[in-house]
Amino acid sequence: MKSNRIACRFNKPFAFSGTPSMNDSGCQSELGAPGHVLFTEFLDGKGIESAGPLSTKQRLTIQKAFEDYWQVGGFPGANGLDQLQSIKIPQTNWNTNIGRHNISHPRAVIDLAHWLVDNTGSFYVVSHLTGYLKSLGHRVRKSSVVDWLVAFEDAGLLFSVNIFSNSSIRISVNPCNAYSTDHAMVSSVSSGILSSRNSLLKNLLFTKLRRVTPEIFYFKTKTDREVDLVALLPSVPGQKRTILLVQVCASLADHRVRQSEIRSLSEAMVELAVAEGTIVTWRTDETIPVGFGTIQVVPVWRFLLEMDSRT
Repeated sequence: MKSNRIACRFNKPFAFSGTPSMNDSGCQSELGAPGHVLFTEFLDGKGIESAGPLSTKQRLTIQKAFEDYWQVGGFPGANGLDQLQSIKIPQTNWNTNIGRHNISHPRAVIDLAHWLVDNTGSFYVVSHLTGYLKSLGHRVRKSSVVDWLVAFEDAGLLFSVNIFSNSSIRISVNPCNAYSTDHAMVSSVSSGILSSRNSLLKNLLFTKLRRVTPEIFYFKTKTDREVDLVALLPSVPGQKRTILLVQVCASLADHRVRQSEIRSLSEAMVELAVAEGTIVTWRTDETIPVGFGTIQVVPVWRFLLEMDSRT
């Protein structure tokens, strides 16, 4: 029986996004977007110091700089441009990458790419994508959609993330999560109808984690609660790799949202035997003790600086 999942094409756990995919010529795809500007590099370009202990004034300065980084993204050359000019850079990157592959049904490919960008950070299965394209009048096969998704990843344009599991069966029956190469590109080329700040924040953190490790997943607990990002960090010889659990929530001001995020993360910590989890927010900075360990709530700029120090 054929699966809706791209991962089953490679027939192994942690495939597709967890490890480099292979194109038809047998070449590995690039991991992430190595040409992107790190947040620390962005700060350096503005003459802002980010190393060592930070004063209150320095933290406020970095927070303000992050808001600029949020607008322009990590594309080289965007720093120092006005907003209109900076928007053109990801748009050019998008048009170049979409047009670089000589693929049949180009209109269908463009419609597929736009759906994935509009739904960044959301789940999909190949059969639903195929049905969506057919509803637009495209006569396409599921196998073609799989090929196009692989081409997107090979081009470093769009990426798919699997559920965190050693079971190929569990991977095959669960959907993928879609991400773009840059959050600013999503803002620039998407319709804007479905892209929320939370989804863009997830996309930003995905791209930063991908600079550190290719092994990035999402996780579902036994009670079906979701953790947005699970990253297997590189280890030193003789030690196990560290599992980084990251929940993304721009604001924890709503009590019900706060409790839901904490519960999802704490359940995953117990099931995966991880003593520390992270909730990345827009500005909140606090430590929350939970039954199995500790949850660190950090502002996004601080998380970016920590990830940059690992690259």
